[in-house]
Amino acid sequence: MLSAILSMLGLGMVSSILLGVASRVFYVYEDPRIAEVESLTAGANCGGCGYAGCSAAAAAVVAGEAPPSVCIVGGPESAAAIAAVMGMDPGTAEPRVSENECTGGKRAANKYDYMGVPTCNAVAAMYGGRRQCPTGCLGYGDCIKVCMFGAIEMGKDGYPVVNQDKCVGCGACEAICPKNIIRVKTMSERLFEFNSIDGAHAPCTQTCPAQINIPKYINQIKNGDYEGAVNTIRERNPLLLACGRVCPHPCEDKCRRGVVDEAVSINQLKRFVADYEMNSGRRLPIPCAPSTGKRVAVIGGGPAGLSCAYFLRRVGHDVTIFDDNPELGGMIRYGIPEYRLPKKVLKWETDGILNMGIAHKPNMRLGRDFDLGSLVAAGYDAIFLGIGAWKDYALNIEGNDLDGVYTGISFLTRFAAWQQGVSNDPVPVGRKCVVIGGGNTAIDCVRTLVRLGAEEVSIVYRRTRNEMPANKVEIDAAEEEGVNLKYLFSPNRIIGDDNGRVVGLEVQEMELGEPDESGRRRPVPKEGAVQIMETDMVVLAIGQGPDVSFKEAEKGKRGGELAITKRETIDQVDPRTLQTNIPYVFTAGDAATGASLVVEAIGGGRRAARSIDLYLSGKPVTPPVNDLFKTHIPGSIFESVEGVTKKKRIEMPELDVATRIKSFDEVDQVISEDDAKKEADRCLFCCTTCYNRDDACKI
Repeated sequence: MLSAILSMLGLGMVSSILLGVASRVFYVYEDPRIAEVESLTAGANCGGCGYAGCSAAAAAVVAGEAPPSVCIVGGPESAAAIAAVMGMDPGTAEPRVSENECTGGKRAANKYDYMGVPTCNAVAAMYGGRRQCPTGCLGYGDCIKVCMFGAIEMGKDGYPVVNQDKCVGCGACEAICPKNIIRVKTMSERLFEFNSIDGAHAPCTQTCPAQINIPKYINQIKNGDYEGAVNTIRERNPLLLACGRVCPHPCEDKCRRGVVDEAVSINQLKRFVADYEMNSGRRLPIPCAPSTGKRVAVIGGGPAGLSCAYFLRRVGHDVTIFDDNPELGGMIRYGIPEYRLPKKVLKWETDGILNMGIAHKPNMRLGRDFDLGSLVAAGYDAIFLGIGAWKDYALNIEGNDLDGVYTGISFLTRFAAWQQGVSNDPVPVGRKCVVIGGGNTAIDCVRTLVRLGAEEVSIVYRRTRNEMPANKVEIDAAEEEGVNLKYLFSPNRIIGDDNGRVVGLEVQEMELGEPDESGRRRPVPKEGAVQIMETDMVVLAIGQGPDVSFKEAEKGKRGGELAITKRETIDQVDPRTLQTNIPYVFTAGDAATGASLVVEAIGGGRRAARSIDLYLSGKPVTPPVNDLFKTHIPGSIFESVEGVTKKKRIEMPELDVATRIKSFDEVDQVISEDDAKKEADRCLFCCTTCYNRDDACKI
């Protein structure tokens, strides 16, 4: 008995020794964060995250193989808590939702009849699918079958529709789609997604510099979902009120409806929903990602700066706008007259951007009150330069320094400052006024002079009406208001009296010769054809560019290395990323392109914000993949559109001429709700190659 007890004790001692040695030899360390992260998941072990249970998902997070938002059931609260445990950027905790980017692939014509297995992947294996559209939805619903949460259903138009309230962002639908058109993205990923060569984009969307999903918001208007339309526009353009009034809508030039009769009035519809929100008595919420702790200085409060600041704030960065003017808006506040864009409307819009948590430092001029180095010293991680194009181009002719001679931007901004009570220095208005130039600034000048009471107002332009770069509707409006349009005349000299005051303008009659480098026919003088125009006020509105005088204050500093082009625009290493030769400095808008469209500046601000976000994240600043960038998808521009009945475009309501020339009241009015729905119904709801036909798209 004793020997048995001793044997057992000995065996126990040997076992304990062996186990002790084994525990040291075969010891496996488990990071305690795994258990903590696992405790913050939903504990459902559903496998929807792609891992074999919550424990495996937690281990993947700790290993850096999965984001904090890995748990599709736990939601954003779970993701934020996990991010805190990991010490990670909580911005990565944004919820992911699915979205079908194709809204009409099934309407494209058949390439062949298919009689095989009714799945998207089976059809895709046969020459890419049975439809003519190379980018569209195949329509067999593989994504619907694979979704475990009932978040996708087949829509009435034959393509899947996602219920984002049910979607948990698991990515199963994205993984199963053979055409890569159903994507699971965070809000930040959606905001910074750009048109791609292989994307499902209508021609209007391809043309829009801001890349707004135009068919989507028009369809939302058609269905009475005005708030949805506002949110769709605002995902690409934060200045929808301003754009709805001043955008020359290049998108309409490529509208397929225009091939049949007249283009859809896209811009009027944008204005309708923008005004709907403003007049509703409340602002729609603008969601922003959690703060990243990164700080960005935006220099310039014009369209490019406001756009860049808006998108950076939405993805979680802290932004401060430094602006030379007392109020935000840049050229659209101080250069566009009140009758086109009322200041109270612009103020409502810019206040909404500031309300997102963006700081504003007014009356701060680069090169006078601060420089690039002082911003870096103050803790800013990146800088955006959106200084606009405030410098008028000179016309080097005799008499351009006479009393009564002004430049276009100087005249408009001086008047705007006086009108808004910023200055007590009004511009004296002549009796007979002549504006030299053919762009939008020239048109704004003449229409302003008419309203200021000038007896006779004329434009002198050296080419014909067809070559005028101003918006056609603005030229028409100026003509309706009594402006004399003198084409094929070029100024020779400005004539003054003995007191140095303007009394006349000598002009040379021109005729068009061969095209120049711009593609327009070059004006050449007609021999002996010279006239004298009587005038007591001349406005030189021949163009403008950026004011880069701040470079003087940057000499000997890092900012002095900033590259400037021969046109005195800020140079970019790559126009698709808008990063300058100083890695932490980015630019867009008129400062980068020269004077251009407001919507072009807005699109550039978003593009620059994407690059800044990459830079702040420590990622390479590279262009978007397959970036379409100011081109069109081959085969998407049609010369003929079949199966569509002509319908008249809704006319924009406006003040009559006799009324509008007596004040600065807004000329163009908003269309009615009934007319908005009628105009939305004219939209063919295009995708890349398909569109709605009047024959109900029988397939």
